[in-house]
Amino acid sequence: YGYEEVKQIMTKALITGISGFVASHLARHLLEMKDEVIGSYRWQEDSSRIDEIKDKIKMVYMDLNDQISILRVLTINKPEHIYHLAAESFVPYSFEVPIQTIETNTLGTARLLEAVRFIKEFIDKDYDPRIHVCSSSEYYGKVDENEIPINENNEVRPGNQYAVGKVGADSAAYFYYKYYGLKIIRTRFFTHTGWGRTMGSAEVNFARQIAKIEKGLQEPIIKHGNLHSLRTWANVKDAVKAYYLLIRQGVPGEVYNIGGIVNKTIEEMLDYMISLSPMKDKIKKELDPSLVRKMDVNLQVVCIDKIQRTIDWTPTTSFEETILDVLNYQRSLI
Repeated sequence: YGYEEVKQIMTKALITGISGFVASHLARHLLEMKDEVIGSYRWQEDSSRIDEIKDKIKMVYMDLNDQISILRVLTINKPEHIYHLAAESFVPYSFEVPIQTIETNTLGTARLLEAVRFIKEFIDKDYDPRIHVCSSSEYYGKVDENEIPINENNEVRPGNQYAVGKVGADSAAYFYYKYYGLKIIRTRFFTHTGWGRTMGSAEVNFARQIAKIEKGLQEPIIKHGNLHSLRTWANVKDAVKAYYLLIRQGVPGEVYNIGGIVNKTIEEMLDYMISLSPMKDKIKKELDPSLVRKMDVNLQVVCIDKIQRTIDWTPTTSFEETILDVLNYQRSLI
């Protein structure tokens, strides 16, 4: 099916971690496609990203570290599609709470999949949802120049505890497909950003500094770490369209890289973002050694040939619009 045909196939979908950056965009897209959306959350989460659509979502409490809460949600709601996005996703935080990060990302995923298997085997033999387990480009870690663009067969080299947890989740998803026959599609998502992103990634950090400079809250100096890392940039709005199509047309057991088509270094991205500011002629850049990672994943250039052979999808949002979205969102918060 092409995109126009697929979008007519409506279904009941569970998004784990509904309040997250990508999940909130996915929720909007599914609602636009007329899917019934169920969203899981934890009590302490900030749900401001979905405030204006919350009344259209069935919000359900679920914690990946509590098996009973997972079983309750799945048994009561029986979602036909499960988009598993919930995770401990802040890389610096993973160094402070490594065990919690790995437990949530790996064991939490295993608990979710085990709950589906349990329901299918012991409660309702007809229950057989399609499941999308969202992993990360951090799976590949630091690669050599001769390995880019990175395809799905690249070696696994996790460089932080968040990545370790995602490797475990990826492996659990493959096992539950292979051994139990669950209909699981895995994805590894490369650099993605846009409106609503708050995580302390480079572009968000720079946008926040520029917004403060424009308001006179910071001197016109942008502190930065390594500017030479090369990234393939994608807009989250394009990514969730890929999610929507993949859960319908992706091949269970397979893994797909998702990313953009524009490659820019961190410095090129920063220079473009500065050019969007009325303060551009006054802003200077200054290296802050504390922002330089001990192990920097500096070549995140993706090959998306496989996903494009599988679904009718190509990123359409420009790099320029994406970076402007990031900057404008930070401006709205200052």
